[in-house]
Amino acid sequence: MTHGIDVRNLTARFGDVVALDNLSFSLTGGKIYGLLGRNGSGKTTLLSIIAAFRAADDGIVLVDGREPFENGRITEQICLIREAGNVIDGAKVQDVLKMSSNFRPHWDADYAAQLADMFELPMKKKVSSLSRGQQSAVGITVGMATRAPVTMFDESYLGMDAPSRYAFYDELLRDYMEHPRTIIISTHLIEEVASLFEEVLILDDGRLVAHDETDMLVQRGVSIAGRASVVDEFTKGLTILSHQQLGGTKSTTVFGQIDEQKRAEARAAGLELGPVGLQDLFVHLTKDGRGPQ
Repeated sequence: MTHGIDVRNLTARFGDVVALDNLSFSLTGGKIYGLLGRNGSGKTTLLSIIAAFRAADDGIVLVDGREPFENGRITEQICLIREAGNVIDGAKVQDVLKMSSNFRPHWDADYAAQLADMFELPMKKKVSSLSRGQQSAVGITVGMATRAPVTMFDESYLGMDAPSRYAFYDELLRDYMEHPRTIIISTHLIEEVASLFEEVLILDDGRLVAHDETDMLVQRGVSIAGRASVVDEFTKGLTILSHQQLGGTKSTTVFGQIDEQKRAEARAAGLELGPVGLQDLFVHLTKDGRGPQ
C-alpha cells in the first residue's frame, strides 16, 4: 500500500520567521524520495506537517487525498522518525516495540525482532541508557517495522556508525522492494544514500529550488572548463551556480539542460564538459541560501 502526497501553497511560520514559503509539489507515492536542504531550510517543519505533528499556517497538505491533521485514520498510515528516535526514554526497548504494535495497523512484530537482532539491541534495557547509536537503531527499527504507507526518516540514523548506517540502507532497499511504500529520507549524508533516491527535492530557505527524478536532476548540472574567455562566452544566458579560475583557465558549474548541439559546440571550442554529483549540485544550488540565480 502506497500513498501520494500533495502540498499546495504551504506556509509555516515561527513568529516572524518563515520556515516554509508558499511551497507546492506532488509526490505520486511508491518511491524513495530524498529531501535535501541545509540546516534551517524547512525540512523538519515540512515532515512534521505531513505527519500532522503541527498544523500549517497557510496552504494544505493531502496524504492519499486527505488532510492528515487531526485525522486519526490517515495519521496511523504515516510514520515519522526524527533524529531523537520518537521513543519514550523511560521505556525499555521491548516496551517501545510493544507500544508501537498497539498503534500501528501494519506493524510486523517478526520483522521488528529481526531488526533488533541485526542491530544487537538490548531488549531489556531502557532506551535512555543506550548509546546514541543504539537509540538511533531503536528509532530505525520502529520506522521500518511499522511498514506505514508513508514512512519518513528525518536524520534519524546520524547517531549510528558507518557499518550500521550501511546495513540500514541495504535493509531499507531490500524491504522496500518486498513491501513498496512511500519513503522520504531527509539527510545531510548525501553521498551515502544518493543511490537510494528515485526522486529528490531540495529546499532552500523554505522554498523548493529543485524537484526531479535523481538521474534527470544530476544531468542538469554540468561543469564547463577551459580558457576563461571561451567559458564566459559559452555560459552566457545559462544559470551559473559557481565558478573557479586559476590563471587563464576557468571552471564554471551551470544548472540547466544543455542539448547535444550545444555540447558539440563546447567540444569544438576546446571546452571540457563534466558531470556534477548530487552532493556537489546540492551545495551549489543552496550556496549562500539563495537558490539558483
